[in-house]
Amino acid sequence: MSTTDLAGDHVGGSRADEQSPVDAWAVMERFYAAEAAYVAAGGFGKASYSHVAAYLDPEVVLHQAPGLPFTGAGTWRGHDGMERFLARFSEVWESMEFVEQEHWGDGDTVVVRNRVRFRARSTGQEIDTLIMQLITVRDGRMLECRPFYWDPQAIADACRQGDAGA
Repeated sequence: MSTTDLAGDHVGGSRADEQSPVDAWAVMERFYAAEAAYVAAGGFGKASYSHVAAYLDPEVVLHQAPGLPFTGAGTWRGHDGMERFLARFSEVWESMEFVEQEHWGDGDTVVVRNRVRFRARSTGQEIDTLIMQLITVRDGRMLECRPFYWDPQAIADACRQGDAGA
């Protein structure tokens, strides 16, 4: 397995092993930027989803943690499912800032450690949290994502506080 730091320098692994993870990480960097812009613009009906969809495989699957207010049934499939998820997500959060990211990859699989700062849309309250994601990329697009929230209770509490203030 190879590791790439935030500056794009390679640590460990052979040169041949590093080409695919770097490409997969480049896809994810562009996806994260498009996702953050979509949320900041207000989501469904206010932002173009095509910028996000460009980085998603048509068969994309997002497996969200159960119990969080914005996760619904937990599994979101295809471009339509991802657009519905991001619309719901954008109703809760006004912004998301990727404060710090680390990633490791092997082939088309990337593990990303994100330190993210969210701001609740209804109250302006900010929360700083960690999210680990196991991501599979196929043909330059995200195929599958499994996020693991460090403190799901803090996320749920921030969302409830936002809902209560509306």
